[in-house]
Amino acid sequence: MAKHKKILIVDDDPDDVELIKMALADKPYDLVFAWNGKDGVEKAKTEKPDAIILDIMMPEEDGFKACKRIKADNELQNIPVLILTAIGKHFSDTTYARCEGLTLESEDYIEKPVDGEYLVKCLKKFLGE
Repeated sequence: MAKHKKILIVDDDPDDVELIKMALADKPYDLVFAWNGKDGVEKAKTEKPDAIILDIMMPEEDGFKACKRIKADNELQNIPVLILTAIGKHFSDTTYARCEGLTLESEDYIEKPVDGEYLVKCLKKFLGE
């Protein structure tokens, strides 16, 4: 029996987490969770996930900083990071800079609200399934 892939979901919004859980419910993934960027990086170090779904706007440490820390860590840098964000529609009323998002070494951006089918396609692509 094949080992399930582990997906780390880092998002502070319970509704968004629930949508992701529903999209992945019948897929062969083990889901682990963190609720802010700081905890997400620590969880990535302990759990060694196969992929990370990372929100941008979060308390304590945002997804920009968390992604940079993940990609700078020798043990984590090869884990695919899918950025999940709603800020594309809200750049004019946020403090997040568009150019900062473009410098991230993430594998893809996924707009909120989550399109479950697209999320699954992205995960399969980056997990080599």
